[in-house]
Amino acid sequence: MSFITVKNLNKTFKVYTRDSGLKNAFRSLFKREYKIIPAVKNISFNINKGEIVGYIGPNGAGKSTTIKMLCGILKPDSGVINVGGYNPFNDRIKFVKNVGVVFGQKSQLWWDIPVLDSFELIRDIYKISEDEYKKNLDELVNLLKIKDLLNIPVRQLSLGQRMRCEIVASLLHNPKILFLDEPTIGLDAVSKVEIRKFIKEINIKRKVTIILTSHDMSDIESLTNRLIVIGKGQILYDGSLQDIKKKFTNSKKLEILCTELKNIPKIDGVELLEKNNNRILLKVNMKKNTISKVINNYSKICEIKDVNVLENDLDSIIVKLYKDYDIWKDILHILKNR
Repeated sequence: MSFITVKNLNKTFKVYTRDSGLKNAFRSLFKREYKIIPAVKNISFNINKGEIVGYIGPNGAGKSTTIKMLCGILKPDSGVINVGGYNPFNDRIKFVKNVGVVFGQKSQLWWDIPVLDSFELIRDIYKISEDEYKKNLDELVNLLKIKDLLNIPVRQLSLGQRMRCEIVASLLHNPKILFLDEPTIGLDAVSKVEIRKFIKEINIKRKVTIILTSHDMSDIESLTNRLIVIGKGQILYDGSLQDIKKKFTNSKKLEILCTELKNIPKIDGVELLEKNNNRILLKVNMKKNTISKVINNYSKICEIKDVNVLENDLDSIIVKLYKDYDIWKDILHILKNR
């Protein structure tokens, strides 16, 4: 049985609207107009215990609404949610003991007190026994290397230091599921690598089920093997990273370093992108040709010194997915009206 089951989930919001101007503002005092916005439309998925799943989509796609329903913050209009045997909204008091949450732009630590004081408050809130608290604290502090930060007020920490403390705070009560919302946002490269490494370790060691939402595709590629893409409140894709790359990638870039090359051969499905001395960059249409055949063609006319196959990055693949499902217009509209 799946650890998380979501079936035919729906959620709408009532949004009040009015035209600009003093007259319309006065009219709205007596008669308010509103429209119904479908945030999540009939989505279904299952997640097994111990999985790390990337849950991504453009702004306004329904990611946060889904996460809030999985956390028990929002009640769905219809559909079924079961997380570890609990209905998150109806069983919220019992359920929250099993959940850890890290929001990249929001803090669960108290701003003006030392980090350790925040941890002790969390211990009391979750009623963690002294032995379990000490064991978890020692383990997490060592793994994330925050021993020197424990007596410093949160407001004096750098963003990277605070995020490490946030992750410790979310795991002190041994949650079975961890929601990570932009956990590396704004961090430097070193901090990102450290946090990604820790997330992998804690997933393996504690079998924590992790749902990761992020606009940083490096997070997704580094941590997950499975991707759920949502757009306009609907599931656009649910599968492995490898499958989405195969499904939405029709071409690959091929870099060849060779001896002197006077003429570029015309090969079906191959486009020359760049030629710089003895280095050439080609775009190979995988539906019309293969990498091995292209290399074989070039080996007949020059001595090949090195070959490099460049995969399309996940960002470009996701953009193509949005375009195929006509989501791109909505993204551009959001950006234009910011």
